[in-house]
Amino acid sequence: MTTNGDFKVQHPPTDTPSPADGSGTRPHQDQPLGLTVHAMPQPDLGTAAQLPDTRAGRWKMLAVLLVCAAPVIASYFTYYVIRPDGRRNYGELIDPQRPLPALAAVATDGKRIELTALKGQWLLVSLAGGACDAVCQQHLYFQRQLRESLGREKDRLDRVWLVSDEAAIPDALNTALQGATVLRVGGLEQWLQPAVGHKLADHLYVVDPMGNWMMRFPANMDAAGAAQAKRDLERLLRASASWDKEGR
Repeated sequence: MTTNGDFKVQHPPTDTPSPADGSGTRPHQDQPLGLTVHAMPQPDLGTAAQLPDTRAGRWKMLAVLLVCAAPVIASYFTYYVIRPDGRRNYGELIDPQRPLPALAAVATDGKRIELTALKGQWLLVSLAGGACDAVCQQHLYFQRQLRESLGREKDRLDRVWLVSDEAAIPDALNTALQGATVLRVGGLEQWLQPAVGHKLADHLYVVDPMGNWMMRFPANMDAAGAAQAKRDLERLLRASASWDKEGR
């Protein structure tokens, strides 16, 4: 008998010829092969049944996440990737984008809030000391004009002036600041950054509804530059129309 793995093969005995003396002894008959099959180990049926359910659950969770993120991804893909030939931004895109920091801020009525409370709207941001020099006043003017020029989409954009010191704000600015968010806050250098050779107060900044600083307009903006900035804002609002709505 020969053993091969789990099978045992039993060989039949070799036939022996009849003796010559005629004693009548009969030869051995052929016998069938004997096969012994040992049972294979069985897997844990409970564990095996759970594996498909676990994999299905993970795929469902991934699908939900993709569905939630798809509108945002699509809007940024449209703006950053799918661009007609010859189109150029006036504003400089910030890469990587920088999220709003949790800095303490004080409103003009004395109420204390965190800067992150500004999330939920597109923001057009200027920064200057409370005395508000000529450049500051020009920025406040452009902020107001740019927002109004957006027509029915203007309610998706907020004007924000971040005051970087404790100087008193002139009463003459009250009219210009109507409808704007004015906050005193320090430490903005850890979030915003000017172009090389310029100061923070030289630019207007764009922040998306998720709280990411994502664009910086050039310093010394004039009327022609403001017209180009308007086109940038219109593209941004159009690209995000599927997921961004007015109001926080």
